[in-house]
Amino acid sequence: MSFWVKTNRFIKLLFPNYTWDIPNTENKVFLTFDDGPLPEITEWVLEQLRLYNAKATFFCIGNNIEKYPDIFQKIITEDHAIGNHTFNHLKGWKTNNDTYLENIKKCSGIINKFSEGSQQKTKDNHNSELFRPPYGKIKSSQSRILRRMGYRIIMWDVISMDFDQTISEEKCLENVLKNVTSGSVIVFHDSIKAEQNLRYVLPKTLAYLKEKGFVCAKID
Repeated sequence: MSFWVKTNRFIKLLFPNYTWDIPNTENKVFLTFDDGPLPEITEWVLEQLRLYNAKATFFCIGNNIEKYPDIFQKIITEDHAIGNHTFNHLKGWKTNNDTYLENIKKCSGIINKFSEGSQQKTKDNHNSELFRPPYGKIKSSQSRILRRMGYRIIMWDVISMDFDQTISEEKCLENVLKNVTSGSVIVFHDSIKAEQNLRYVLPKTLAYLKEKGFVCAKID
């Protein structure tokens, strides 16, 4: 699968109802992590963020939350934001609407269950109303329904490609550092597939962002 490392302006204009970046005057950038939580990598990510006083947004798979609720609760305790990434990492383009939406609702229920007492609760007793479609693939009909339900569909401005095991660690780092600007929403993955690249890229990215005066913020 091919991706634009830097989402081009035409795509943003073509899909204006999605969040691609978050313009601001405070030099904020928005690190996001997809596919966790997993014990092999998510706790290490949290440690790195803590070292730089950085906040992030974690788009979690419901099945992984159910398996590793303690790690999920650490994400919340450390004041990061949570987003829905479906229960089973479904690709919207290849899934009928009823199945896709039920899978999202199932993930919502799991997030809600394991964030009891946290500030992640939102209206109608939903989980975080942030949603990122796995693979960035979602039908327009699915998108319309989710937006009516109150979800914000969060895409990205920069994707590290850390999940691609055919590219080098250095290339992943270059993908981020050459393209980040104020307001960028940057995609990483706290997944087994991305682990090697992420362990190389994330500390260097955090150091670079600090040096350049960026603020790593969560998506509200």
